[in-house]
Amino acid sequence: MAMIQKVESDQAPRAVGPYSQGTRIGDLVFVSGQLPLDPATGQMAERNIRTQTAQALSNIEAVLRAANLTLGQVVRCDVFLKDLADFKDMNEIYATRFTQDVKPARQVIEAARLPLDAMVEISCIAHRG
Repeated sequence: MAMIQKVESDQAPRAVGPYSQGTRIGDLVFVSGQLPLDPATGQMAERNIRTQTAQALSNIEAVLRAANLTLGQVVRCDVFLKDLADFKDMNEIYATRFTQDVKPARQVIEAARLPLDAMVEISCIAHRG
């Protein structure tokens, strides 16, 4: 039976609750929702959707690196937006980071409120295969 392993990076914001930055079981890695927090300062990225999306994705990349993975191995993303009016700008930044031929499956949901009043939160599942 496969064991669940913790995935952690000091290059991403620390988990501030009873959860892990990521977990691994077998060939799958699950990255918890990443907010647009600068891991060096703990401060929220500049208050615009493009900057916040880029920071959230950088935090995801850091957790994936800790599992020896890249964005190219992501098979699914969940994007939570404070305001769906930000979809176009979020999507433009997102597209610059997921450049592989087969893009991850994805859903985008408008959330009434995100932790720390962030504009975006992104989680993903990656595969080591």
